[in-house]
This record gives sequence, C-alpha cells and structure tokens, in this order.
Amino acid sequence: ALQTDLAEDLHELGVELWNMYGPTETTIWSSAQRVAHGHPGIGDAIAATQLRVLDADLRPVPQGVAGELYIGGVGLARGYLHRPGLSAERFLADPFDEAGGRLYRTGDMVRWTFDGRLQYLSRVDHQIKIRGFRIELGEIETQLLAQPEVREAVVVAKEGPGGARLLAYVSPQAGHEADAASLRTRLAQALPEYMVPAAIAVLPSLPLNVNGKVDRKQLPELEQGMQRVYEEPQGNAEQALAAVWAQVLGLERVGRNDSFFDLGGHSLLAVQMVARVQSAMQADIAIQDVFRHPVLKDMALHTGAPATQGGADDALSAVDSFIDSLGEV
Repeated sequence: ALQTDLAEDLHELGVELWNMYGPTETTIWSSAQRVAHGHPGIGDAIAATQLRVLDADLRPVPQGVAGELYIGGVGLARGYLHRPGLSAERFLADPFDEAGGRLYRTGDMVRWTFDGRLQYLSRVDHQIKIRGFRIELGEIETQLLAQPEVREAVVVAKEGPGGARLLAYVSPQAGHEADAASLRTRLAQALPEYMVPAAIAVLPSLPLNVNGKVDRKQLPELEQGMQRVYEEPQGNAEQALAAVWAQVLGLERVGRNDSFFDLGGHSLLAVQMVARVQSAMQADIAIQDVFRHPVLKDMALHTGAPATQGGADDALSAVDSFIDSLGEV
C-alpha cells in the first residue's frame, strides 16, 4: 500500500503521482487514481472493469463499511493453469451480470469512503474473531496511521492466558516521537474496547520482507504490561487484589501501576475478577469500577475493604463455570 508520507514527499518534489492497484489475475492493474493530499485511495476502475465491494453473501456493502473487493470485466484471467479447484474458488459467476460475466475474488478488504474513494484496508486473512466479535485488523491499523506521529502500523493477534489479545507495532514519522500510552488513549476514543490493542510497541521501523511488505513473523514478542515499570503492590488491599488479578489473568505477578486491560483483561474476565474480589475480599466493587479505575492501585483505593481469608475458590466454582460457558459461545 502506498504510504501517506511517501505521497506527501513526492508532492513536495512536484511529482504528479498516480496510485494503481490490481492483482496479477486481472492483468496487473485494475484501478488508478491521481493522488491528492491525504491518505491515498486505490482509485477508480479502468475501462471495461468493474469493482464491487461485497460481504460474505456477495451483497454490496454500504459506504464506510469494510467488505471484500471483487473485480469483473474483460481483464480477468481464465483461471489457474491445471488448478481447477483454486480457479473455482477465486473466479465466481457475477450475480450482477445477466450476460454471464465473472468476478475475481481478490482477498483484499476495502471500503468506499464517504467522499467516494476506494480505500484499501488489509487482507481478508487478517480478519480475526475475539470474544465473539469479528475484527478487521486493517480498521485498527487505519486508525493508527491517522495519528500524525505514526508512519507505519501493523496489528496482530496473539494467544495469551486470557485468550487472544491484540498487539500493535508502530514506527514514528521522521523527527517525531510516538508515545504508546497516548496512542492507546486516542484509539479508545475512536474504537470500541474490544478493538483497542492490549499493548503498543514503538519501533524505529517495522521489519520488511523481500517484497517490501511488513514481515509479521519478524515482529518482536511483547510481554503483557510491558509499557509499565513493575512496582510491588503496597498494603493488604493492593496485595489481595493483585493476587486475584494474577489468578484470573494467568500471570505470575501484577504491579500496583498495572492496568487490568493492558495485562490482557477484557469484559468477560472483568466479570470473573469482580466476582472473585467480592467473595475473597468482601469488597464493594462493581463491573463499572473496573472501567473507571483499571489501574490496580486506583481500584484498590476504591474497593473500600481489606482482604479476608477463606475458601473463595469453592464459593466461586459456579461463577467460573458460568464465565467459561460464556467464553464458549
């Protein structure tokens, strides 16, 4: 994908810049657009070519909604040589063409912007499902790239003790610094909670493969809570709360400055954590408090009760079974 900063640099040099898009199966390029200032689109269809943005049931999606790009027209290849199965999977009958035309399924997620541009988001295989929500990683990357200090961005999903979690990697614009906490705060204002990455790593540049694309296999591993320096919990309430967090999140230790959501927590785990805290600590805490005070020391301050000893595990077995059943839905 054409990077916005590269496009701006070329504009400053007086270059007339065009962005062209198209897979090999459609004679190399199928759309073109002269690039003005701002995020580059992938253009309008060339002659005798149709661009259709469709959902999983081959229905057109509204403006602003992500869908898969299908290409029709005379530029389509006949199929893959000696691979009839793959040809049938990728080259489909065009349901909108009564004359019997075909569509090529590109595997690219795009959307029509409200000013009529076709915007590339990511590959279809970058769609994931977390806690019952289907997430398009490209949507999150687009929000990161919209931040003025971010040059490159990629989002991946990694399995952790609390289930799959989102991790983001960014590199800053030349002469700028990117702060992970600030970026995460801004993402939380633009995206629902389940789409906000659990951690954001700021790298000098993102690793690329020989084709110049981000090599996701070479991205460094991120530890949960890596954005905060560990500080031991203080007092009975913090220590008891940290023990509950560690059990629910599957961690060895939790610091007093750690955030429940930065450590991989989410809404279902928050329900389980609240139930354990209410039983084990006899504390007055509600699910809303987790979102209002996600940092351990702040949450401990608002629980208003010290820890108590006792068999919390037996009392919570029914709660745990219920939470487990929710996770399987």
